Amino acid sequence: MIEKKGKSQIIVTLLPVIIALAIISGIFIGRFLYLIQREKDSNFPEEEGIISDIQGMMNIYPQGDKISYVLNYIAREYVDPISQSELVEKTIPKLISELDPHSLYIPAKDLKEVNEPLEGNFSGIGVQFNMLNDTLIILKTIPNGPSEKIGILAGDRILIVEGDTVAGKNIPSDDIVKKLKGPKGTKVKVGIQRREVDDVLLFEITRDNIPLYSMDIAYMIRPGIGYIKLNNFSRTTAQEFTQGALKLIGEGMKNLILDLRSNGGGYMEPAVEIADQFLDGNQLIVYTVGNAQKRMDYRASNGGMCKDIQLVVLIDEGTASASEILAGALQDNDIGTIIGRRSFGKGLVQTQQDFSDGSALRLTIARYYTPTGRCIQKPYENGESEDYYLELSKRFLHGEATELDSVSFNDSLRYTTPGGKVVYGGGGIMPDVFVPIDTSGISEYLANVRNRGLIYRFALSYTDSHRDELEKLVSVTELRKYLDKQNVLQALVKFAAENDVPPVSGQIHESELILKTQLYAFIARNIYDNEGFYPMIEDIDTTLLKAIEFISNYLE
Repeated sequence: MIEKKGKSQIIVTLLPVIIALAIISGIFIGRFLYLIQREKDSNFPEEEGIISDIQGMMNIYPQGDKISYVLNYIAREYVDPISQSELVEKTIPKLISELDPHSLYIPAKDLKEVNEPLEGNFSGIGVQFNMLNDTLIILKTIPNGPSEKIGILAGDRILIVEGDTVAGKNIPSDDIVKKLKGPKGTKVKVGIQRREVDDVLLFEITRDNIPLYSMDIAYMIRPGIGYIKLNNFSRTTAQEFTQGALKLIGEGMKNLILDLRSNGGGYMEPAVEIADQFLDGNQLIVYTVGNAQKRMDYRASNGGMCKDIQLVVLIDEGTASASEILAGALQDNDIGTIIGRRSFGKGLVQTQQDFSDGSALRLTIARYYTPTGRCIQKPYENGESEDYYLELSKRFLHGEATELDSVSFNDSLRYTTPGGKVVYGGGGIMPDVFVPIDTSGISEYLANVRNRGLIYRFALSYTDSHRDELEKLVSVTELRKYLDKQNVLQALVKFAAENDVPPVSGQIHESELILKTQLYAFIARNIYDNEGFYPMIEDIDTTLLKAIEFISNYLE
C-alpha cells in the first residue's frame, strides 16, 4: 500500500536536499570562477580553504574510473610539469604486475620485436650472423633471400651501414640489427669486407620478409627413428611440423622423437593441430575455462597422419605453455611416452588486446585443462612474479633435477588416464620416464670456459679462418673426421689461456668429451646450420640417448 502525502509535507521532506544541492552548486560555481580568475592573473591569491573544500567535493568520478581521475588530477595539479602519456606508460605495467605472472603490457616500441617469433617472419636483409672481434660476420645467407640474391657471402663482414661505421666501435649487435631491419621494400646500403678483396664492397639491399622457423630440424637420427625439434609455437609451426613429418615418413620413419625441451610455448592452436595428428576423431585435446569465458573444448578431427607412428616426447623444466598442452594431451590420451624432467607448469591462457597507439596488453583470460581435467599451472601469488620464476632454482636446490624421489605431488591432484596411467596436476607435466641431469664431466675449468662463451667464440674464429677447407666437406661425418685430425681441442685450450682461463690438465681430461663435442657442434652449425649442430651434439645429450635406447628396447 502506498501512502499519499500533501504538498506542504513533501516540501518539508525535500527541503534539506534542496539546500544541499544549492550549497554544492555554489561551491562548484565558486571554484569555476576562481579558476578563471587564477588563469588570467598568476598573482591571484590562493584561497586554501576554498581549494580544500573543492578537493573534497571534486572526488566524484564514475564508478570504476578512479584511475583515470587520479592520472588526470596528477597531470593537472602536480607541482612540476609532467607528461600524462608518460605517466600512463609507467602506471599500466605496475597495474598489470599485480595480476598473474604471465599478463603483460607491451609498449608500442617493443611490440613488433615481441610479436616476430610468434608471427613467423620479419622484414630484413636475410642473413645469419654473429659478432667476431667487435665486427659483425655473416655466417649464412638465407636461401633466395635479399642478401643472397645480390651476392653477399658467408664470411663477409659488415663494416658500414647507411654511411655509419659499425665495426670496431663496440656497438651492441642489437643496435646494428635495428639498422638492418626495416619495412619490406625499403633499401639499406652496407659496406662489406670480403676475404682476399682489398676494397670495401658496397651493396644496396632491398629488404624483404624473412621467415623465422619454429622447427629447428627434422632428420633421421637412426634407421627408422625420426627426430623433430620445435623451439616455439608460432603461426607456422603446425605447417612446419607437417612438412617435416611427411619428409621423415617418406624416409622410412616408424618411430618419432619429438623434442619440446626449452620450448616456452606461444600460440595454443598449433599445439592443438599437432596433437590432432596423433589422435583419433573426437578425442579431447584440451579445454579452457575462465571467469568470463565459458568452457571451450578442442577435439581431434577424424585421424591424423601420425596415428601409426610410435612416439616419444622429450620435455624439461623449460617446456611451457603450448608445449605442455601438446605433451599433456598426448599423455592423457595414452599416446606415446614422455621422457625427461618435469615441465615448467604454465596453465594460463592469454589473449592480446592491441591499442591504437601501437601498444598491446596480453591478459590472462582462462586456464587450460588437459583431457583428464588436470590444471598443470604451478602455484603463484598475484604480484609476486619473482618468487614464481625462482621456483625453477628451488627445484634444483631441492634435488629434483637429479633425483626422482625429490619430486612430490599432492594426492588430491591425482588423475587417471583411460589406459590406467596415474598423472598429477598442480605444477607441470611429469614425464613417464625420468632422466636426471648428467653431471659427469662437469668441472670448474669447463664452467669457466663456457661461462665466458669461449667455446662458441673459438668455433666462430676457427670457422672463419678455415672456411675454404670446411666448405669443401659435404657431410657431418666428413667434418668430424677432418676435425679429429686437426686437434682443435688443444687449440681451444690455448685460446682459453689467452682469454684468462689457464689450463688445468686433470679437469680438461675430465671434461674432454663435453668440450670436444660442443666445439665440433658449433663449428658444424657455422657450416651446415642446425643440420650440422644436432647430429654432433647428440653424443652428449643423455635425454636424447635415453629416448633412442627406449625405442630400441621397447617399441621395435
